[in-house]
Amino acid sequence: MSTDTANNSLAPPLRHRCELPSGANRRWLVLILLLGLILRVATAWTLQYQLDQRWQREFLILGDANGYWELGEKLAAGDEYRIYEPPRYALRMPGFPTLLAISINVFGNSKSAARIFMAVLCSLAPILCYFLGSKLRDERTGLIAALLTAISPVFIAFSPVLLCESVFSVALLGTLLPGCCLLCDLQSLPLKRGIVLSLITGVTSAIAIYLKPSWILAVPAFGALLVGLDWHHKRSGSSCFPSRGLLFAALVVLGMLLPLLPWGFRNARVTGHFKLTTLWMGASLYDGLNPDATGESDMTFFERDNLPASLSEYEVDQHYKRAAFEFARENPGRVVQLGWEKFKRYWNPWPNASQFDNWPARIVTSIIYVPCLVLAVIGLWRERRSLPLLVIGAGPILYFCALHCLFVASLRYRLPGEYPLMIPSAVGLCSLLWPNGKSTEGAAS
Repeated sequence: MSTDTANNSLAPPLRHRCELPSGANRRWLVLILLLGLILRVATAWTLQYQLDQRWQREFLILGDANGYWELGEKLAAGDEYRIYEPPRYALRMPGFPTLLAISINVFGNSKSAARIFMAVLCSLAPILCYFLGSKLRDERTGLIAALLTAISPVFIAFSPVLLCESVFSVALLGTLLPGCCLLCDLQSLPLKRGIVLSLITGVTSAIAIYLKPSWILAVPAFGALLVGLDWHHKRSGSSCFPSRGLLFAALVVLGMLLPLLPWGFRNARVTGHFKLTTLWMGASLYDGLNPDATGESDMTFFERDNLPASLSEYEVDQHYKRAAFEFARENPGRVVQLGWEKFKRYWNPWPNASQFDNWPARIVTSIIYVPCLVLAVIGLWRERRSLPLLVIGAGPILYFCALHCLFVASLRYRLPGEYPLMIPSAVGLCSLLWPNGKSTEGAAS
């Protein structure tokens, strides 16, 4: 096999920089961004009106939203970061409560203002999808990915809900972008630019983890991928710097770890145990792996057991972690069965929650998701030899699928993975609308 053939089995010709389009494409992009912003802000206002006037409650989805808001209020007031009694100091990462605290400090204790603030932040997602699509394929793909992201009813509806998933999705796209540049141009990047991109990928990953800690395992996995890809090029004799994959991977992980250290040291001070994420993983895992588990979240066991009354926050976390592993060890068949139920819940086109189990909600949630999923399969198959598209486009949704076959599963936990999936969806749509257009199938990455 020639060197060129070996290289082509891994990467297509790609744009070297993420640039704004010119001419008509720029006008289209501006219109798409405005459309996405208007739809999200209008939804935020409508949701708040419905909550105030019709449903007479503060939050659409009770539970987590209440806790996030309380923590945001504490941060805004300068109080200690803790919640409930006995106090839990490391229940939630501080990223999303910090955003709520910013809104509270700037606009006052207004949930309506906070919803609009989140809607504005989430309206950044289409332009990030544009950059990813144009980097991975071309401007047309980027514009279509941006449009799909801007008009997705689920993306729009979740933006003002005051849960972390939508803002995390924007942060996820923000970390995928420099990661995409690394992955696409691993061998051609100047060393200094590669070092900068690696550190940016790590730091943006840390920001994403401050919003949703489950992303932390994906970062070393991405680093391992860089090492493996560099090893492949090294074997084919095309690497100009054989150790660059290892160097970039180490810098990605370092860039992630350094911003998380202050949180880890803070946790060590207030709980007695160094922890980069939270002390809630044990209970979350037991929620998905216990004798009464169904795949749906049911935390009644936590109130029933009342372990915080006699154990520390760390001891409670360890207790439920051991109980979940013990259940899995003693009931492997049930674990497989639960995994299948969670798999179905994860990929369900419409919400699993009973409060949204009606035909209007089913139609609204599936009207974009189902066609986009089909288009993504078409796009991924057409560009099946393109490693960057497979990793960036499909990697996140498959990563969260694997996690939530252990933990509980629902549409909410699939949501962040759907955003990057818009890129292969756009590729699939382009291949159907312009079948005679230039194909990059012969090149891979």
